[in-house]
Amino acid sequence: MRVAMLGSGNVASHLSKALIRSGNPVLQVWSKTHQNAIKLALEIGADSIVDLKEISNDVDLVIIAVADDAIAAVANLIQRKDWLVVHTSGSTECAVLNQHPKYGVLYPLQTFSKDVELDFSQVPLCIEANNKETENSLLQLGSTLSTNVRVINSLSRLNLHVAAVFACNFTNYLFSLSQNLLEKNDLSFDIIRPLIFETVKKIESNLPADVQTGPAVRNDRKTMQKHLERLQNEPEWQDLYRLISQSIVKKYQGS
Repeated sequence: MRVAMLGSGNVASHLSKALIRSGNPVLQVWSKTHQNAIKLALEIGADSIVDLKEISNDVDLVIIAVADDAIAAVANLIQRKDWLVVHTSGSTECAVLNQHPKYGVLYPLQTFSKDVELDFSQVPLCIEANNKETENSLLQLGSTLSTNVRVINSLSRLNLHVAAVFACNFTNYLFSLSQNLLEKNDLSFDIIRPLIFETVKKIESNLPADVQTGPAVRNDRKTMQKHLERLQNEPEWQDLYRLISQSIVKKYQGS
């Protein structure tokens, strides 16, 4: 499929490169900030456009990869009605594009950073469409990009996105708090990397709930109190430690 990419952020960048590698040329790039569109277009050998009226007649697929709260507005600016139009959001309903006769969702379930390469063929792709014909088109496209393509409706995709925030975004934020705490005490983050890697490695073959460790799962109140005292100068971290610990104790100790 020949693609117009609307957006220039992390998802747009990785998805554009994956499309090109899989034989789906990205002909044009648009972004609210035109300089960003130029930059991505130069990276992938596409043309940059200033106005959505400039989308080429040669395009088969228009991908909207912008901030969630901008999807509807961008979709309304796409004037031609015979293109297949999709967005890439995990938390936005498919029906936000219902002004187009062929529309759907192509949601890659992964964390993307522009300068961090990854194997897109291993990225789960969540597909949704307004009819069977469009669904088949997206499944066919998805199969050129990834070995893991699934049809998932808007409600299930929203649940998946919430789970992803817990598993990825919140977890990474906790890593950053760990980094800050170590640095405040003249310790390197490198010393804790093996612990993080082993924690993640465990869930390759186990469910997270089955391998929980730490003072809270043992309801070791003495150790938890010591930790809270050490965090007395960081009240937000202290509150977060207390809240998560209480949740773990309730789950494993029932109290």
